[in-house]
Amino acid sequence: MPLLILAAVALAGWIAVMLAPWRAWACREQLEADAPAVPPRNDFTVLIPARNEAAVIGPTLRALARAAPDAAVLVVDDESSDDTAAIARTSGLGHLRVIRGTPPPGGWTGKLWALQQGLAHVTTPRVLLLDADIRLAPGILAPLQRRVDAGCALASLCAEPCWRGLAARWLLPAFVYFFKLLYPFALANRAGSRVAAAAGGVVLLEREALLAVGGFAAWRGAVIDDCTLAAHLKHAGYRCWIGLTRDATSERRAGFRDIAHMLARTAFVQLHESLARVLAASVLLVLAFWVPVLALACGRNEATTAIGLLAVLALLACYLPTLMYYRRNPLAALLLPLAAGFFLAATWYSAGRGLAGTRSVWKGRRYLRGRA
Repeated sequence: MPLLILAAVALAGWIAVMLAPWRAWACREQLEADAPAVPPRNDFTVLIPARNEAAVIGPTLRALARAAPDAAVLVVDDESSDDTAAIARTSGLGHLRVIRGTPPPGGWTGKLWALQQGLAHVTTPRVLLLDADIRLAPGILAPLQRRVDAGCALASLCAEPCWRGLAARWLLPAFVYFFKLLYPFALANRAGSRVAAAAGGVVLLEREALLAVGGFAAWRGAVIDDCTLAAHLKHAGYRCWIGLTRDATSERRAGFRDIAHMLARTAFVQLHESLARVLAASVLLVLAFWVPVLALACGRNEATTAIGLLAVLALLACYLPTLMYYRRNPLAALLLPLAAGFFLAATWYSAGRGLAGTRSVWKGRRYLRGRA
């Protein structure tokens, strides 16, 4: 009987997810490149923070030369120990300037300090924040500009992950899916909603709006810097927009260890560094993703099995649009409960590290609790 009740609660939860008007499971918020490609207006500066990105910075800049050949580009070399700066300088990209970054002051995270140093050199009305591993397709920036023209101070794109490797093919579609459940794009794009989200890989924003909310200094210690940026803008009354795209793609190959560290970097911070919230999130994940499977596989009566089957079908149906959008194998939906288990393990690793005093670790930098 307890399993029957739990399965019924899980089913009710998935029905609520499916029927919620913001449809977090869907992939309605999309932006694709113009065909034929329309060149973007030259009213923005590309700002790329780069720390030990020698493996990916070259293809990123070559793609940028095709997508925005006339744009000013600032690469902030964030104390790299590899050839990031040299590769950037020899990329052949016009209007490129490489800035040698300095160590982040106390209270700053490294990426935000790199962005702040670059922002000091931006004079254009808009700035495009671009991660060093993101390849832009020709024609994608013009529709992104139109989003900002329509009244958004910020428009960001969730870049398509790099699918090379088993870990990426299994876990990264689920990562995007969970991000959309946590930050429903329809709510994040609604002016009156308190939900604020941005995808830090590709962000076009109005420089004046950024300065009006204090620049990057206003959230200098943020670990989840992209969503914090969107939150500051929305709280100040500005509109934001976020969507999916297949025309901005990551070149960063990620294995199981890389994905685990990526999740652990922000998971405990996302839960406000609260053990109670970690426990609540764990219960919710088990209830939503594992109880239906257990009810279907281990139900001792027809009612439990039937409700378990319906709950499993509902959770798979909610995940399928993400897989179909990225042209992944639909059968991968069957592995979603295992992906949820992987994410839960990474969350507990993040929590354990946080409770031991380390708030986050990224790019060789360790941020302690109570400090950035």
